[in-house]
Amino acid sequence: MTVFKAYDVRAVYPEPLCEKTARKIGLATGRLMLAEADGEKTIVVGHDMRLSSPSLVEALKDGLLEVGCEVIDVGLVDTPFIAFAVNHLNAIGGIQTTASHNPAQYNGFKICRAKAKPVGMGTGLEKIQMMAEDTDDPTISAVRGTEKSIDLWEAYRDHVFTYLDPKIQTGETVIRAAVDASNGMAGTMVPKLFRNVKGLELIEINFENDKGTFVHEPNPLVDANLQQTIDAVKEHHCHLGICFDGDADRCMVVDEKGKIVGCDLITAWLAPKFLANEENGSIVYDLRSSHAVAKAIESAGGSSVRSRVGHVFMKQAMAEHNAPFGGELSGHFYFRDNFYADSGAMAFAAVVTAIANCEQSLSEQISPHQQYSQSGEINFEADDKDGAMAMLVAAFPDATVDRLDGVTVDCGDWWCNVRASNTEPLLRLNLEAATPENVAARVEEVSQLLGTRVDH
Repeated sequence: MTVFKAYDVRAVYPEPLCEKTARKIGLATGRLMLAEADGEKTIVVGHDMRLSSPSLVEALKDGLLEVGCEVIDVGLVDTPFIAFAVNHLNAIGGIQTTASHNPAQYNGFKICRAKAKPVGMGTGLEKIQMMAEDTDDPTISAVRGTEKSIDLWEAYRDHVFTYLDPKIQTGETVIRAAVDASNGMAGTMVPKLFRNVKGLELIEINFENDKGTFVHEPNPLVDANLQQTIDAVKEHHCHLGICFDGDADRCMVVDEKGKIVGCDLITAWLAPKFLANEENGSIVYDLRSSHAVAKAIESAGGSSVRSRVGHVFMKQAMAEHNAPFGGELSGHFYFRDNFYADSGAMAFAAVVTAIANCEQSLSEQISPHQQYSQSGEINFEADDKDGAMAMLVAAFPDATVDRLDGVTVDCGDWWCNVRASNTEPLLRLNLEAATPENVAARVEEVSQLLGTRVDH
């Protein structure tokens, strides 16, 4: 099935992803989780706002019920809600029907095991794919499971608010924030959690999420998609702006001047706050991040832990090091007290809390971490990806090289990481140096080795 990707199930609806396929995925996922669960049977399901989600989640549930799972439907929720619900209900797994930041014609499923441990290729998704493709109807239970619906929003709110300063909750401190929900699940999540908080003045943008359309692509990593947030911050004199992706597990931050703040710099800025009450604490960050991140962590007395890109690896590193916080360049922020999972809602709470507890503006607080210039992620089409990376290493024989994820080449006054995309047939380059001029020169030099540059 072409619907199976590296981290989840995702494809265009209704072809190739349709209700029949969704039911097969429910059957296969139920079989896998029941086989691993030692008698427990509860699986949590939820769905996003896409017009195809209600019928797909019904077909998915039918497959789960057919193999004997006990299904708890938590309804229309953001993706991080599922991680919370799985742990709150001690379920053996959870499935969110969503296509995250993809265009409106897409949909899919994000799957996790007990304790919200992610299921991707190499951690179980390949088994689900094999079983789903094995037979038209792999029924294994003579007793059909049962289904019930539960509203967990109040419990979820209490959970998220462990990261929101009480001064904001009571209105003692007031923060004005422009929030772009991208016509996605933040349009449901933000009102339920944050709209009535006394210390939050919200400028709400694109909160309508029942039409199946997006005013802009629900991907906050594309600068153009942040323009409405930037404009609202300036017009309403906000302390910050936040733009969420489609399923509200990722977000980007805009400072009070309307400048986009890189997610690695957000990690560098927040890291010392999470280390304040830790002894020999660790912070996890993905290896594409600025060297400023490691400096900030180590200056605060913590240990910096580089991770491979992707939530599977970030969560694993978080758990291994008992890290209170972690951040990815892509806008995923991870929290120990959220079962090491990422949460857009908690990231928002943590950011406004940090702003509330400092007299400086957000831009002033970020400024010390802006020590380097960065290329941003640049994509290349390469017929021989391994060969291109080998040429890169050979071109700089005096550099320090590591292969944690792709190849990282560090020449002292500049460094770069090149890795194969997990989701597209591309090589991805991230490069950092002391000055914009050096970045431009080194990007030009490295680009000759990597193939055809793709600007999108």
